[in-house]
Amino acid sequence: MDGDLGPYDAVQVRLRRADTVILLDFSLVRCACQAIKRSRERADFWRWLLTYRRKYLPLLLQAIAQHASTADVLIFRGPLAAERFLDTIRA
Repeated sequence: MDGDLGPYDAVQVRLRRADTVILLDFSLVRCACQAIKRSRERADFWRWLLTYRRKYLPLLLQAIAQHASTADVLIFRGPLAAERFLDTIRA
């Protein structure tokens, strides 16, 4: 299951069932560039994106620790790291 719907997400339900959590923690610049390429985003998206690391990421990490304490947690800081991981499981 993917996604983070910011303040509208009920991530706890998904985390309780997870055996593995993959967190894509890409840079603000990368996320902003991808959003610009993808489509026009509303102002609330840009507010969320700009405050994600300071406000929402700590809450997400806390929820992972609380609700998925036995899950494997993999954090990828860029697409190359994620691609390397995918290569290992494809082999």
